[in-house]
Amino acid sequence: MSHEDATHGPAPLGSVDPEPMHRAVDALATALHEYVQTAVGVRAEFGASEADEDPRVLALESRVGQLNAAVFDALHDELGMHPDLTSSVWEGDDEEPEHAHDAPEGAVPAEVFYLGFVVADPAPGSPGTLDGVVELLDEAGGDVAQRLFDGGYEVAEWATSRGAAVEFGDDDLDDEDDEDGEDPLGGAR
Repeated sequence: MSHEDATHGPAPLGSVDPEPMHRAVDALATALHEYVQTAVGVRAEFGASEADEDPRVLALESRVGQLNAAVFDALHDELGMHPDLTSSVWEGDDEEPEHAHDAPEGAVPAEVFYLGFVVADPAPGSPGTLDGVVELLDEAGGDVAQRLFDGGYEVAEWATSRGAAVEFGDDDLDDEDDEDGEDPLGGAR
């Protein structure tokens, strides 16, 4: 749909049929309930990290993501709006976020940001490997860290990992990096 049509214009739309939007939300709600049931069952069988990587869980996460996009598209197509319905926002008292880090004097508190990928094995005969994905992401991470620094941000730490998000602020990891002579703020696997 073009952003130049009446749906995206400044005039009120008047009568709008909400049914396509409700159907998209209902499909998403059904998938979320199925995810909860599956996650509970998988977690009863496996530890947390194994459950995160279980193919049933990953397939449902992909389905939920697609249905989130369908909700966005339904609202966008019918109302011309660009809803931000997939952000996670925790509201509470003025406590520091769980993943906040010490920032240099004068800087605002830091938070952890993640960019995740679910990557399947390459096709047979392909020269790529899953280990190569870590190398590619590590290189891209260095580029992103530099761009953030160039943009005036203080990048306290960044890391590349496989299978689980990196826990930042681990003094043992920082000590190991220092002993190896590596930059403790550089990428990690």
